[in-house]
Amino acid sequence: MTSEPLRPGSARYVLFDVDGTLIDAVANQRRVWEMWARRYGLDAASVHEVALRTRPMETFATVAPERDPRQCLAALHELEDEDVRSGAYAAFDGAPELLNGLPSGRWALVTSNYEHRVRGRFARTELPVPAVLVDAAAVEEGKPSPAPYLLAARRLGAKPEECLVIEDAPSGVESGLRANMTVWGVNTPAPVQGVHRHFPSLLDAAPDILAFATGSLRGSTV
Repeated sequence: MTSEPLRPGSARYVLFDVDGTLIDAVANQRRVWEMWARRYGLDAASVHEVALRTRPMETFATVAPERDPRQCLAALHELEDEDVRSGAYAAFDGAPELLNGLPSGRWALVTSNYEHRVRGRFARTELPVPAVLVDAAAVEEGKPSPAPYLLAARRLGAKPEECLVIEDAPSGVESGLRANMTVWGVNTPAPVQGVHRHFPSLLDAAPDILAFATGSLRGSTV
């Protein structure tokens, strides 16, 4: 698949997913959901499978419809906040150099998590936080809706066609595509359906991401 080159002189913006893209916290997410499931006497593997595809409130409605969703969410938040403080996770290789090399005001974070957790993880991994951070509380509809990426673009003053989305998950890829943005996939052994380009790791993608952001990348094929 071919990424369409921007016209010369166009501004370029990079919108990053966080968990699984910049921060290696996949095992943490699984562990948090497993602990939550055990607290409610549910099968951990089944709960995690649902949680990978849906937002928390939708997960609760599916796996524990008889439970008070507010209490479910409070329990999940408690576990997630503790993981941010004491869990073992790291930035993916190449993330610090990539983020520090991007032009100021030309990139954003778009996450299904909450801002305070992103800031906590970025502080522990010594990653810079951009001026624009769109979290779960910022939109009524999360990924795969295009709303999160479109909001990030608006806050940056960018047009969708000027934006490059970096994602690892199918719901995030769909979100970026529905926002009419270029989408590159990272940190997966095989391409997620729909991506314009695929890289096995963030480190592999970093040179081309920087080239896109600085205007030296004119178009390429997978």
